[in-house]
Amino acid sequence: MKSTHVSESNGKPDCTTDKKNTKAVPPTSRPYKLLLLVSIALTAVYWSRKGAETDKTYAICSKDGSKAIYTVNDNNTVAECMLVEGHRIAAIGSLSQIRERCNGGELIVHYIPNGSVVIPGMTDSHCHMLEYGASRQIPLSTGKNAKETVNLVAEYILAHPELKHNTSRTIQGWGWDHASWDVAKFPTWNDFEENPIVRGRRVVLRGRDGHALWVSRATLDANFPYPESVSGGVIVRDADGNPTGVFVDSAQELVDSPRLTTEDLEEHFQTTVKDALAHGLTSLHDAGFKPESLEFFKQRITKDILPLRIYGMTYFDEHGEYWGNQRSPMIGAGNGRLTTRSVKIFADGALRTAGAALYEPYADQPTTNGQMRLSNEVLNTVIPKFLKDGWQVNVHAIGDRANGIVLDAFEAALKGVNVTALRPRLEHAQIMTKEDMKRLGKLGVIVSVQPTHAISDMGFAEDRLGPERVKGLYAFRTIIDSGARITLGSDFPVEGINPLAGFYAAISRLSFEGTSPHGPGGWFPEQRLTREEALRGMTIDPAYASFTEDQLGSLEVGKIADFVILSQDIMTVAMNEVMQTNVLATILDGDVVYGSL
Repeated sequence: MKSTHVSESNGKPDCTTDKKNTKAVPPTSRPYKLLLLVSIALTAVYWSRKGAETDKTYAICSKDGSKAIYTVNDNNTVAECMLVEGHRIAAIGSLSQIRERCNGGELIVHYIPNGSVVIPGMTDSHCHMLEYGASRQIPLSTGKNAKETVNLVAEYILAHPELKHNTSRTIQGWGWDHASWDVAKFPTWNDFEENPIVRGRRVVLRGRDGHALWVSRATLDANFPYPESVSGGVIVRDADGNPTGVFVDSAQELVDSPRLTTEDLEEHFQTTVKDALAHGLTSLHDAGFKPESLEFFKQRITKDILPLRIYGMTYFDEHGEYWGNQRSPMIGAGNGRLTTRSVKIFADGALRTAGAALYEPYADQPTTNGQMRLSNEVLNTVIPKFLKDGWQVNVHAIGDRANGIVLDAFEAALKGVNVTALRPRLEHAQIMTKEDMKRLGKLGVIVSVQPTHAISDMGFAEDRLGPERVKGLYAFRTIIDSGARITLGSDFPVEGINPLAGFYAAISRLSFEGTSPHGPGGWFPEQRLTREEALRGMTIDPAYASFTEDQLGSLEVGKIADFVILSQDIMTVAMNEVMQTNVLATILDGDVVYGSL
């Protein structure tokens, strides 16, 4: 990108950042009010300190004077130039206005290539960072059947001498997807035994959606015996009642897996960071910090600055003790880039494994309607307790029954409080009744959705749910029209890490090849989002969903300079060209962390 020094005097530039006035809406009860005020105070202290760490000043401008900077402010303003001072945005406007703002002092101007655009740094509102890194070790998602997938495991073993010559080591992986195989059925432990390289080894492979484990005979034997049934889960059995090697939802906890070392976790994290920054992601909402993950990040921030922003949801173990009153939310730790102020609760399973809790049985598996991982009583107990103790509550709910039950619990817990201070979230909210969709807006519950799930599932969704019920699946437009606020994510590694794939899926409802079960117009095209809604869904909306909309999510004076330069204008380019867009540069805190200016 071309840089130009514009100098009209020898004086020092006067480009002091304008202060942005923000006003928080106070909650109605004292505990919530205290929590919000403390949060705002901590955030303000951090950002004030952070902004003074550097004196770098530069402008980002379109080359031909066109408006190419999408600010994503309340008016969706598009501008020609943006002035960055230190880590903050100091001005937005034309180049002449930026020069005037600097009182004629020397100004470094970076011109973006013709046709390219600037957007705020993108956020994935629902992902799994360390699991993504793990999934990149063995490309299990590329297997088209059980045999191919086991062959991938064998190739991995042969490529790693420490595994090849040590049959006692457990092989772990992530990403197999029986729903996309030639024959959509669960694999068994016997599939491992048919491969001479893998035979006899301990193998633990997690499914693409994280809701099923597939294990080898050696692993099965090592964890014997098994109970007849598991609350909130399924031990898949053969005709004789013997475990086949697949464990769904809560039943996964019956299988012991080797604890990953700090070195393992660091390798997984670095893999994720590299790919995230290369795709324009500056913030990640991790949907489930387990104890070992949380401890890893706590230790890491004592040694180094995190390379991107992390908003962590602390995992709630349904079999453990309530901990909301035993620890405090962590806000802006690690130089302001690590926050863990929310809890992740699992209400049900997943659609692919028929574990999502439905009101009526599955159309293609009429003997089950899925299962709740938590009872109504538990949800109605822990949700209000976490809210009262100062935690944002984010609940995984996929089936219509699960979503209805969780909304009931939210409705009871939110009476008489300021929802703006609490911002509860439904994670996934894949299938909902029309009545429950209408409740979303009234309750003020944020809906965290993953558009790429819609185009991944559209091939089998109607067979699984039936022609009428499927209309309530991934009904994004209906949800927005109910008055609810959405935020977009990918659920990587369940889907790919590229946020533009979610943008494309949201506005097209088409596969990446341009097809759908309903033709080239898209799968239930009436549920598409507009481009403005999709852009906001991966910028300012996730900022709101993580209590950072006063500092992140849009390009406005006084906000932090997190932004991305894209090779083409995703707001105007033809639909079938969106996925040809490349990230030219990713900027975090005003510093280039990927590409160049």
